[in-house]
Amino acid sequence: MARRILIIAIIVGALGLLAAGVVAVYVFRPPATPSGVLTAIPVQAAGTQASGSAPTAEGEAATAAPAGVIFAELIQGESQARFIIDEIMNGEAKQVVGVSDQVAAQILIDPSNPANVAMGPVQVNARTLVTDNDFRNRAIQNEILDTGLYEFITFTPKTFIGLPASGATGDTFEFQIVGDLTVRDVTLEVTFDMTVTVDSETRLHGLGRTTISRGEFGLGVIRLPRQVAELADRVILEIEFVAERVE
Repeated sequence: MARRILIIAIIVGALGLLAAGVVAVYVFRPPATPSGVLTAIPVQAAGTQASGSAPTAEGEAATAAPAGVIFAELIQGESQARFIIDEIMNGEAKQVVGVSDQVAAQILIDPSNPANVAMGPVQVNARTLVTDNDFRNRAIQNEILDTGLYEFITFTPKTFIGLPASGATGDTFEFQIVGDLTVRDVTLEVTFDMTVTVDSETRLHGLGRTTISRGEFGLGVIRLPRQVAELADRVILEIEFVAERVE
C-alpha cells in the first residue's frame, strides 16, 4: 500500500513538473515584435475641415487647425511611458519599473487660450515595454499583457480640467486629463494629473501620472516555482514627454 502511494506521489509530482515546464516554455517564449513604426493618430479641431500639413498615421495630411492654433507631436526619442509596481521576487521586495519610448500622440494647442486644447489618443507599444529582467519582460508581454494579441495600450482623452485661459512661454500648468484607458481588452476611465511647461512657441514638456488597479484591468500574476510570490494591486502609470510643433 505504501509502495502504491509512493508511486502515485511520484507520478503526480512528475506530472506537476511537466505542467510547470510547459507553462514556463509558453510564458518565457520570445515575445512578439513591434508590427511597425509607431505614429501618432491625428487629432482634429472641432469644426475644422481645411487641409493642413500635420502627418497622419498613414503619412497623409491631417485636417488643419484654425488660425493661430498649432499641431504638436510627442518626440519619441525624448518621451517615455512607464509603469511602476511593487513585487516580491524570491522573497525579496522590489519596486519594478517598466519603460517604453514607443509612445505617440498628437496635440492641438491654442497659444492664446491654453484651455482650448485637443489631443488625440496616446498610444504605447506594449511589445517594447522592458524592465531590468528579461524573464519578467517575457512574462509581462506573453502572459500578463498578451501583446501578441494586444499590441497597444491606449489612452483616449475626453476632458481637460483646470487649464488656464491664458499663458506664455516659460509658464508651467497643473491640470488633469480624464479619458479612457484600454489595456488588453479592458477599457476604464482614469484621470491623469499633469504638469506641463511651455519651453517655447514650438516646444513643451511635461509629466502625467495616474494610479490604476491591476485587478480591475484583469491583469493576473504568473506563479511558477521560485518566481513572483506577490504583486501589488496598485500600478502607477507615468508619461514623461516632450512635444514639438509639426511643420
